[in-house]
Amino acid sequence: MGLLTGKTAFVSGGTRGIGLAIAERLAREGAGVMVTGSSQSNCDAAVKRIAPNSGGRVESYAADLRTLEGCQAVFDAQSKAFNSCDILVHSAGATKGGVFPDQDDTDFIDGFALKFHAGVRLSRLFWPSLVAARGNVVMIVGGASRTPDSKFMVGGAVNAALANFSKALAGQGLQDDVNVNWINPGQTETERLQQLLETRARDENRSVDDVRAERMQAEGIRRLGQPEDTAALVAFLCSNEARHIHGAGIAVDGGATKGYF
Repeated sequence: MGLLTGKTAFVSGGTRGIGLAIAERLAREGAGVMVTGSSQSNCDAAVKRIAPNSGGRVESYAADLRTLEGCQAVFDAQSKAFNSCDILVHSAGATKGGVFPDQDDTDFIDGFALKFHAGVRLSRLFWPSLVAARGNVVMIVGGASRTPDSKFMVGGAVNAALANFSKALAGQGLQDDVNVNWINPGQTETERLQQLLETRARDENRSVDDVRAERMQAEGIRRLGQPEDTAALVAFLCSNEARHIHGAGIAVDGGATKGYF
């Protein structure tokens, strides 16, 4: 019996990186899981990877979560597959790095569409199911929500907005008996981190290895994070043991964040 046996979970951005690790962990803990991503091939690959070690059913659905129609489609797919939802994890989001003021509006609009607006829409759509299940919401936000960076303005702004929304949603959760928390992963070894390093290296005319080493040294961390670090916390937050942890933003960054709040 896993921590989440008998529960159903929806994981946006669950086909790659941190989202995939979360989906794998929830499935291993016994939950039935629906993963979504923008690519059908990535969805198929995720199911193939997750299913062999799953304690529950694993499904997928490809959609563009930047749109209301895409969010509605994945909600309908979850409802059709499981007819319930105990756990909503919003991990989708791929904001672009860049240098201001050269970074144009499209990067900001796209970042908010996928990470912030999708998080709001999915929360609204799934809320009745979560209330019925006395369920859990976990938003995967990011450390830039608390530590602005002039070279990562899109991500910082979007993350800060999503964290603020999550805290407000936790207030509604107190009324409706739905647990809401958010996680701020630090630098985590994913394809996404590699893309950000490459963007900064190009903007600064430096090598990727130099940028990586500089960032690790500046943060004073022992190692880069692994997707499984965040996944383990998500599984715990969605378990009965963590029911009294509510409205909390928790860093998983190896100590990179130096502030105490």
